[in-house]
Amino acid sequence: MIRLYALLAAAAIALSFWAGWSWRGDRAEGAEARQQSGASAAVVEQVNKARVTEHTQAETMATIGAKHEEDRAAAETVPAAVVAELRAGTVRLRHDLATCHTGRLSEAAAGAAQRDAPADLGVTVAGPAIGIGRDADDQLRACQAVIAADRAEVRP
Repeated sequence: MIRLYALLAAAAIALSFWAGWSWRGDRAEGAEARQQSGASAAVVEQVNKARVTEHTQAETMATIGAKHEEDRAAAETVPAAVVAELRAGTVRLRHDLATCHTGRLSEAAAGAAQRDAPADLGVTVAGPAIGIGRDADDQLRACQAVIAADRAEVRP
């Protein structure tokens, strides 16, 4: 009989040891699952913040690009308008632009057609020159807008 009690006691000890070990393992797995869930939630939050920032930047760049394209389309009419205003006399050129290429010619050697060329040369050069300047200004404004948008997004 003593053997039976000893055997039952050993079985009870083994059973309680197994139950405690199993319960401890289940608790550890639950804690690990909660930790992984928290880490996953943090990663998802970071990814969502990055996406929002990316979409905001894309919208800003698209707005800047659209404005630049509008400026480029508007700039195409500027040279023709400047030439028309010069020919109508509403706008005048400075003397150095009107005679930029013809100053090298001697008045004695220049023919009648060449003497009339400085006025027309200034008109023909002014339109494209203003167009080039306007295009450069538009590109510079677009670049500065991109930089300003980038710097504004970096600061929290």
